[in-house]
Amino acid sequence: MSNLVIVESPAKAKTIEGFLGSDFTVRSCYGHIRELPKKGDPIDVENDFSPTYVVPQDKKKVVSELSSLAKQSEIVWLATDEDREGEAISWHLLHALKLKSENTRRITFNEITKNAVLRAVDSPRDIDENLVNSQQARRILDRLVGYELSPVLWRKVKPNLSAGRVQSVTVKLIVQREQEIINHNPVETYKVTATFLSNEKSFKAELTSNLGSNEEAESFLNSLIDKTFTIQNIVKKPGKRTPSAPFITSTLQQEASRVLGYSVSRTMSLAQRLYEAGHITYMRTDSVSLSKDAMGAAQQQISRAFGSHYCNPRKYQNKNKSAQEAHEAIRPTNFAVDTLNDDSPEDKLYKLIWRKTIASQMSDAEIEKTNIQISCDGQAQPFVSTGEVIKFDGFLKVYGLANDKESSELLPSVKEGEQVDCKDVVATQKFSRPPARYTEASLVKKLEDLGIGRPSTYAPTIKTVQDRGYVEIKDLDGVDRSINIISLVNNEIKKTTQVEKVGADRKK
Repeated sequence: MSNLVIVESPAKAKTIEGFLGSDFTVRSCYGHIRELPKKGDPIDVENDFSPTYVVPQDKKKVVSELSSLAKQSEIVWLATDEDREGEAISWHLLHALKLKSENTRRITFNEITKNAVLRAVDSPRDIDENLVNSQQARRILDRLVGYELSPVLWRKVKPNLSAGRVQSVTVKLIVQREQEIINHNPVETYKVTATFLSNEKSFKAELTSNLGSNEEAESFLNSLIDKTFTIQNIVKKPGKRTPSAPFITSTLQQEASRVLGYSVSRTMSLAQRLYEAGHITYMRTDSVSLSKDAMGAAQQQISRAFGSHYCNPRKYQNKNKSAQEAHEAIRPTNFAVDTLNDDSPEDKLYKLIWRKTIASQMSDAEIEKTNIQISCDGQAQPFVSTGEVIKFDGFLKVYGLANDKESSELLPSVKEGEQVDCKDVVATQKFSRPPARYTEASLVKKLEDLGIGRPSTYAPTIKTVQDRGYVEIKDLDGVDRSINIISLVNNEIKKTTQVEKVGADRKK
């Protein structure tokens, strides 16, 4: 045996072994092989925070087997992930297996395809000490913070709790949001909507601003009795919708939650399987960019499937200045494959990634926005009806609901100065709402906006604060609340009440 390739996971090893010849043996180290010992003081604070690492009991067999294989090999290839954790794993392998630098190669790739793996073998590099030191610094900081704070929790709250650099801030955000909800004082307003008829076609319009009280709403509706309604102004403007960037870790977690109902941890688990099977690029990334090869492949697929007029190559840039951008965005490795054809959870996530990436390289959707103002004698505030028609679906053909949008917001053809019939006017009591409780997805977005944690930390952090019992995800039934409704129909004022749920939440 002349070559030993070491990766993190068995699934990844199996996929890569199929790409390399018989001269290569691929084995898994099953993640980190050295850790800071759980007991004692492994960090020498007085000596530049120097750490002491040990091989855990459950990894000694793995290290022994890898060490034996390494001694039989001419070259050892360290093929762990390209991020900080992956770089640190390679560094630990180098030292734990006592590898010699002259016959050790570090290779990286952000997609598990034959071409990517062979290119990596052709261009090895040294271990990036800066990435390793960065990972160690954060690990040491976690240890110092967590091991100082956790005993306080054990004494003051209960045993087996933990604190940390990211999870403590996460819990604080959730507590602060709950306090905002408790302290919220609802403000009452009345929303006024009207239904108008033109050429036997009905359309709805809203008063430009809400009214402040029941008395004001009733007085306003009384002032409309026997009044004439006229089309005061019609404005049509061309507009467009532009596709958003391909997925990064946080946006994939948010969209998978919204569209598929997946938890953050489930999304990452499924994405890991897709990556290890060679279907997508590396799933822990904060970069929205695509390589030239990927953009070219996407364009070919779009032209083939929809026509060249649907193509619009785009290069996206990160708004977050602290983004590392070590990888591409999350994308398919083969754009010709739009489905795995098994309707599995992995397949659903893959199709979401495929659609998002393809849409990012497609043309804008062209729309026509229409704004109609309806005036009434003696009233300063007009009613306003807005709608839009999609003239060219563009990227919405792949990633959007163009047909639903077109049919639901189509307005009738009217002219300025035309009188329209008023079918009804309804003033509905509304109350201001407190800030929404976090879902897993919205919590990820908040952490990202504040620059807390990294793509690899979101899922384990959210899982940890639940496992520790600091927070819980649950459904709330809410309570009933009566709301007043004042209606003007056939020049008569009617008052009714409805019951609405307040405070109901799902998976928050």
